[in-house]
Amino acid sequence: MRPAGLTARVAAAAAAAIVLAVVLLGVAVLARLDDQLSGSLDRTLQARAVDVARLAASTPDLLTEPGTLEGRLGGSSLLVQVVDRRGRIVARSAGVGGRVLPDAPAVQAALRERRAGYGDARLGTEPLRLYAAPLGELGRGPAAGGAVIVAGTTAEIGQTIDTTRRFVLLASLLAALLAAALATLLARRALRPLRRLSSGARRIERTGSAAQRLPIPAARDEVGELASTLNAMLASLERAREAEQRFVGDASHELRTPLTALRGNAAYVARHGPDPDALRDIEADAARLSALLDDLLALAREDAAPALRGEPVDLLELAREAAAADGAADVTGTPARVLGERPALERAVGNLVRNARRHGPPGGRIAVHVSRDADRARISVADEGPGMPPAYAAHAFERFWRAPGASGEGSGLGLAIVRAIAERHGGGAGVDGARFTIDLPALTEASEAARTNGPHETTTPHRQ
Repeated sequence: MRPAGLTARVAAAAAAAIVLAVVLLGVAVLARLDDQLSGSLDRTLQARAVDVARLAASTPDLLTEPGTLEGRLGGSSLLVQVVDRRGRIVARSAGVGGRVLPDAPAVQAALRERRAGYGDARLGTEPLRLYAAPLGELGRGPAAGGAVIVAGTTAEIGQTIDTTRRFVLLASLLAALLAAALATLLARRALRPLRRLSSGARRIERTGSAAQRLPIPAARDEVGELASTLNAMLASLERAREAEQRFVGDASHELRTPLTALRGNAAYVARHGPDPDALRDIEADAARLSALLDDLLALAREDAAPALRGEPVDLLELAREAAAADGAADVTGTPARVLGERPALERAVGNLVRNARRHGPPGGRIAVHVSRDADRARISVADEGPGMPPAYAAHAFERFWRAPGASGEGSGLGLAIVRAIAERHGGGAGVDGARFTIDLPALTEASEAARTNGPHETTTPHRQ
């Protein structure tokens, strides 16, 4: 069974909410109305009983006069009955006629316990609300020490409650239908931009082109924000695809050059026999190809590397090792510890030193400096050359990019590897003239203590 659409679910939810709200309001209104009507009836009964009690105390002879006990409650007559201390009827209103008001518990309480009170009873088929109050025992009238009973029908209250209840039910149904219609209309209007987004997404899925964009709704609401976010994602995917295609093209070009040379030299050796120059070329091309493949694998490992599982590493120690490998680099600075993978950081520092040696003046001095600034640790490598022009600085860490007129052979991947390693460690890499710098989160004493207390935890530095 196909599930209901979002429009139908919104309409159903709106209708249900309106019905629930109207029903709850109706219940509250009915309870309040019943309380008000019943309270008004009770007050009327009590007021009439007080009047009769005063009359019995002041002029008891009037109790038996016609019309004395008559009273009105809305469109119906109040039923009044006066009894003596033995419960015998002394007087009653014309509305009672030949009937006798029920001997309810409230009547017995008024006669025996001398306590006034309310009660519910029936006179034939007519529901009654009655009030019984004791009469004074002093006096010469026959009702002295008796009680007055005042009753009124509750049929009108019941009819009013029933009419209100039917109105509430009808109002809830009409409100539910109106809410469902309005919710359907509003949901369709609200979902129209989403349908356009869905259609655009299906078109992009069919064509497989990340260069296309989703339509942006005119209203700058949540749907518009979603469309903008998705378009930004598509733009990012387009850039990633372009970078991937460019990377594949550059890698193919870089691999083709040594492979072509290898094939040519191999063919020459096969035709003319071993030749020292040809063998040296084969060896150089193989070394170049091996280095290029090694750099490509390093980049691939950085791209696909899992969450960082590091150890405390001293950048000053790494700088000294890289300087020793170079043989002519000078190291200055103070110890700066970071949390990282030592082999990856060794490769990044080594790449910077080799890059400085390759592009700096022959025999020039290479300076490696390590510093610590609050929660940041930095290692910089500089040569004595003129440095990179500011126009090229933005491209320095791109893959396969080489500055025009750059000296020496290189794949253009060394600095890209440096940046990938730095970013995976929560930092970054930058260039200022002839100085290349790796900036990483420093390992503080608090973080080292936390690592010591929890040796099994995995810590991933966050970029600042």
